[in-house]
Amino acid sequence: MSMSSTDTGHRAERAAANYLEMRGFKIVELNWRRPRCEVDIIARKDGVVYFVEVKYRSNDNQGGGLDYITDEKLKRMRRGAETWVVEEKYQGEYQLAAVELSGPDFIVEHFIEDVL
Repeated sequence: MSMSSTDTGHRAERAAANYLEMRGFKIVELNWRRPRCEVDIIARKDGVVYFVEVKYRSNDNQGGGLDYITDEKLKRMRRGAETWVVEEKYQGEYQLAAVELSGPDFIVEHFIEDVL
C-alpha cells in the first residue's frame, strides 16, 4: 500500500524534526500554516529561530530536493517567517534553513542552516 504524499510529507517533517532535536534544536512548531504561507518546521537553537523547509525525494533521480528551492519558494519561506515574527512579536534573530531527506528511511542528506 502506498502512502499519500501528505502522509509522506508528514513523515519527512517528523524525521527532519528528530534530526534537528538530536542536534540541540528545540522544535517550536511543526507544519505551521496561515493563508498564503506555511513553514514546515519552526525550531530554536542558541537564541536563534530557524524557519526550516523540508524537502523529500524518494530517490535522487529527480535531482536533490534542494534544487527545488526556487526564488518563488524562497519568497514564500520569507513571507512565512515574517508572518510568524509579526504574530509572535518576536524581536530576536532568525534565519531560513532547509533539510533534504531521501529514500524509504527518510535519511537526511543535507542540512543548510542558512538559506540566503
